Amino acid sequence: MAEILPSYVEGSWWTPADDSGAAVVRDASTGEVITHVSTAGLDLGAALEYARTVGQRSLGALTFHQRAVLLKQFAVVLNDRRQELYELSKRSGSTVRDSLSDVDGGIGVLFTYSSKGRRELPNSMVYVDGPVEPLSKDGSFLGRHVYTRLPGVAVQINAFNFPMWGALEKFAPAFLAGVPSLVKPATPTGYVAEAWVRILVESGLLPDGTLQLVSGSVPTLFDHLRLGDLVGFTGSASTAERLRDQAAPGVRFTSETDSINASVLGPDAAPGTPAFDAYVKQLMVELTTKAGQKCTAIRRAIVPEGTVDALIDALRAKIVERVVIGDPHAEAVTMGPVVSLDQRDEVLRQVAALEAAGGLLLLGSTDAPEVTRADGTVGPAPEGAFLSPIVVGFTDASAEAVHEVEAFGPVASVLTYATIAEAADLVDLGGGSLVTSVATDDPDVAVELMTRIAAFNGRVLFLSTENARTSTGHGAPVPHLVHGGPGRAGGGEELGGIRAVLHHMQRTAIQGSPEMLTALTGVWHTGAAVQNGRHPFRKSIAELALGDQVVSASREVTLDDIETFAHFTGDTFYAHMDEAAAAANPFFPGRVAHGYLLVSWAAGLFVDPDPGPVLANYGLENLRFITPVSPGDTIRVVLTAKQITPRETDEYGEVRWDAVILNQDDEIVATYDVLTLVAKEPAAA
Repeated sequence: MAEILPSYVEGSWWTPADDSGAAVVRDASTGEVITHVSTAGLDLGAALEYARTVGQRSLGALTFHQRAVLLKQFAVVLNDRRQELYELSKRSGSTVRDSLSDVDGGIGVLFTYSSKGRRELPNSMVYVDGPVEPLSKDGSFLGRHVYTRLPGVAVQINAFNFPMWGALEKFAPAFLAGVPSLVKPATPTGYVAEAWVRILVESGLLPDGTLQLVSGSVPTLFDHLRLGDLVGFTGSASTAERLRDQAAPGVRFTSETDSINASVLGPDAAPGTPAFDAYVKQLMVELTTKAGQKCTAIRRAIVPEGTVDALIDALRAKIVERVVIGDPHAEAVTMGPVVSLDQRDEVLRQVAALEAAGGLLLLGSTDAPEVTRADGTVGPAPEGAFLSPIVVGFTDASAEAVHEVEAFGPVASVLTYATIAEAADLVDLGGGSLVTSVATDDPDVAVELMTRIAAFNGRVLFLSTENARTSTGHGAPVPHLVHGGPGRAGGGEELGGIRAVLHHMQRTAIQGSPEMLTALTGVWHTGAAVQNGRHPFRKSIAELALGDQVVSASREVTLDDIETFAHFTGDTFYAHMDEAAAAANPFFPGRVAHGYLLVSWAAGLFVDPDPGPVLANYGLENLRFITPVSPGDTIRVVLTAKQITPRETDEYGEVRWDAVILNQDDEIVATYDVLTLVAKEPAAA
């Protein structure tokens, strides 16, 4: 694999005409040359235009659900070949455990966004945000917000430490939103990114133009960006600021940058407690996973006064028990090298800066460790980028360097506090972090810390005895929740559920008539056209149309009905049973019918009972009781097809019905949405 690493642009693989000036990429353990990297002669402007044209057309033809199904198929393809990705990742210093967070983590992002896309987004191309806003008294003029996809390309610049997860966490929400991606991996691990992209290209599943890969530098890239494009960056804060300044007006720029994350040991989590043990284990994991090369790793261990010695002793024992440093090709190895000799030297420079600021090495050494080689022998490996886990102690917890200097490797500092307020102040001195964790079983400690540190963190993990076994851990962001942080951490949200999808879309306020908003959103609005005829419950999704409606007959509510429902259900609330007490209530004229009686009767009034396309009622939403119903009143229900969502992988879909219960004076008694599962096609004759 020593030739030039190819890029994938404009639908084909590309390499420079020659390797002059190409960067050399070496095995982190052995120093062996893996590949060369160069983009000399690559037309970045053409690649971006290919995404804006071909990629946009490909994704624009698909709904959210169709894109979500493809994400699952991508995940399955990569999952089937993850062993070869593990093997390749070993050359970057990643153990199999490290690959669980990178390779499996990236695949998990695809699965998660596929699932969330099908569950939380409509099977359409427009996402409706929030309720309708009436803008006229007669209901003829309405407004609401919608999201539509951006017309450009999502440029994703990734760090070396997570060539798969770091890229796929950006790619998945962009793809689901309908925006093509141009992925730029970091040079030291770009060969891993090339491998997973090649697997997807060879699968034939990628719509044309939706994913491009640039293996190497992109010096003129920002010259070609424009309104409608996005940049997602992971790396150093200084590089992020430089790139942000280069971005043209209107180009969305988000970043996840170096972060001096903290982990607080609560005062109740004394040595010997399960919470203390969980804290020690977590600190060991964060020091050694990916050799500490994680943007979310613990850099500051903040512990109560008097517990430092116990912490270091327990951590040392845990490292001796669990950690074997060496080439990840050796089965016994649990911690590999950092990604390169240059990175090793940079980590050592930062450790020296911490020592110069008053830090004292409490654990580990800056000397090159003896390591386990690929053949199982143990000894020095000067050609490898190996480091021992290092812990630096500070007597002055407020020393500026400990809150500013990040040694991006297996390095953490220990600080002590006397009060919860002091611990919170130390956390906040980091200037904005991706994550802080707190080990405590005391809810009062957790509440006080959260109120003081939440604004300085993108995520806060509360580690306790109860969740020690199930917690994903301090350094493991999940695609369901925000991944990013304020201040120094960059202010970005590269993950975060559907909000990450919406980041790739434009929110727009639309105004118009109910008929027009129905056409624009795919959701029926009160006042738009309706169709009365064959009962809509007799129609499959293929036959059903927005506005299909049934208006029920009326039914009188009697005092006997109210009494029967009360005694049958056990709901004998006084408003239904005691005339005087009900009349004294400012909301009721006297005894009134149960709201759930009315909803139950409404179902009986609109339902078509025979077997047919409607397969099941799976709930109702947004129920509001507006006008009370007294004995002697009558009710009827108007049911209208409001939203139709066929499922891509099933023989049925969801239909949302607008339900309105009215009394004899045409006053609205209740409103709600009925949710049903309906067959997609008519039953065979």
